[in-house]
Amino acid sequence: MSLIKWIEFPPLGDDRGSLVALEGQKTVPFPIRRVYYLFGTKEKVSRGFHAHRSLLQVAVCVTGSCRMVLDDGRSREEAVLDSPTRGLMIRNMIWREMHDFTPDCVLLVLASEHYDEADYIRSYPRFLECL
Repeated sequence: MSLIKWIEFPPLGDDRGSLVALEGQKTVPFPIRRVYYLFGTKEKVSRGFHAHRSLLQVAVCVTGSCRMVLDDGRSREEAVLDSPTRGLMIRNMIWREMHDFTPDCVLLVLASEHYDEADYIRSYPRFLECL
C-alpha cells in the first residue's frame, strides 16, 4: 500500500479568482480540531522528523512548494507538495520529514486532534520500536 495518498480539493471561483473550501468530514476525512501553517522556512532547513501515535493530518501547500518524505518503518516515499488544490493525507504512525521549502512556501496542516506532546515520537529509533 502506498504511503502517498492525495486528496483533491476542487477549486471554486469565477473571473474574480479561485477559492478552495476545506471542511472536516467532507473534503477532509476527519473532524478538524487544529489548523496550523509553516512559513518563512530558511533555505536548506528541513522540518518535521517525527511521527504521531494517533494524530491524522492533511498537508496542503497553499503557495510555493516543499518535498515531503513519509516512512512507515518498511518503506520511504516522497511527494512534492506544490498545489493549493491537493492535500497529502498523513496517517498516524508515519514518520514525516519536510525538505526543499521554496522561499514563498506556506504549508497548511489540518489535524484531527488538538496539540498533545505525548502523541509525538521524536526519535526515529524510538519510532521503529513502537511499530
